[in-house]
Amino acid sequence: MTETVHSAPGRFDAMLKEDRALTRLYTDAALFEEELEKIFTKTWVWVAHASEIAEPGDFKTAKVGREPVIVTRDRKKNVHVLVNRCRHRAATVCEVAKGKSNSFVCPYHGWAYALDGSLRGVPYEESYAGKLERGALGLRALRTEEYNGLIFATFDDTIEPLVDFLGPARKWIDLFMKQSAGYPMMTQGEHRFTFPGNWKIQLENTTDAYHFPLVHRTFLNLTDGETEDMFDLMNKGGWVEDLGHGHSVMIMMPELVDLEDGLDAPFPEKFSALAEELRSEGHDEAKIRRIVRAVGGAGFNLNLFPNLGCSAAFFRVLQPLSVDQTEVRHVALGMKGGPVAANVARLRIHEFFQGPMGFGSPDDAEVWDRVQQGAQGGADLWLMLNRSLENEEVTPEGTRRGDVSSEIGMRAAYRQWKTMMEA
Repeated sequence: MTETVHSAPGRFDAMLKEDRALTRLYTDAALFEEELEKIFTKTWVWVAHASEIAEPGDFKTAKVGREPVIVTRDRKKNVHVLVNRCRHRAATVCEVAKGKSNSFVCPYHGWAYALDGSLRGVPYEESYAGKLERGALGLRALRTEEYNGLIFATFDDTIEPLVDFLGPARKWIDLFMKQSAGYPMMTQGEHRFTFPGNWKIQLENTTDAYHFPLVHRTFLNLTDGETEDMFDLMNKGGWVEDLGHGHSVMIMMPELVDLEDGLDAPFPEKFSALAEELRSEGHDEAKIRRIVRAVGGAGFNLNLFPNLGCSAAFFRVLQPLSVDQTEVRHVALGMKGGPVAANVARLRIHEFFQGPMGFGSPDDAEVWDRVQQGAQGGADLWLMLNRSLENEEVTPEGTRRGDVSSEIGMRAAYRQWKTMMEA
């Protein structure tokens, strides 16, 4: 981790207002390094879904900021997030993206670690002067907590419990998970790509419905009329809501917020073949209706600050690499133990829009690239974050909301960003 830079309150007032920001937030390399220390090591960062490490011995590698970590499930089924660095000479002890193992062994000098990170073996240990303190030389463990299958980790042992950090976002996580149609949620694989832009550009995108009918016009032109009408986001009565702690939710299709409501509604025509296939497999009509309604995903995007988007029917994970390089992972979701036909249908939908040859990701990546390019010109020109600012409303739960094209989600994220950077 980088050395902590202490900030005076108000330090960022010159570059970030409630309704605007300077493009220095995208281009300042020193500011980026400070973000890694003050945000990514000081808050809850998403690292895995429980299905990715479902059984004892399962593991996956991830990052918290730039720090490489291993997410493991030990023999007692406890989850650990461990810094992927041997305590002897700093070599990584795991270079595999995911798998199953009983231990992790450093390739340099053979130090061996258990799934909980404890040091279990040291070759030629007798050569160390005195007794080697194995108990103090295990892999560094992060504080780890889980909510509804989402696993988060933090380097900060003093911050609030995960449930408090998520706050009102927990309601939307629960609704999002209903798209598994009563089966356990599982990941179905992922693809990843890197775009030449700052991580906050992508953070903004998941809460931005304003761009959809413009950037994704090709997708809308090529899809069927029923789907095009469904994605008429600007006229569906949706909204964006500030959930606190930098989190926000963008409701695009209010009729699909709770996938267990409206099960008597007619099937979309594009899913009629799936419904017939499920009938031929012997599923009862109630289950078929639940599955078919869930296949298309939820009608909203949930942004969890700082690195996870629960976006309609997939996870979008952002990984800051440098001030002008960001890795994005799109993780497809499915129904563990559910009908193969339903999971295949979800994959085809994912590929059509979010896949590397789809109509969503390439369009988004192009405009993110152009934002970073444009940010190089006119350092004194403000980015506008004021859309629907004057039309915000307070909900009965005490959260704030604006219309579906509101930039309230971006304002929420930057408010949290500023709070953490000034801490």
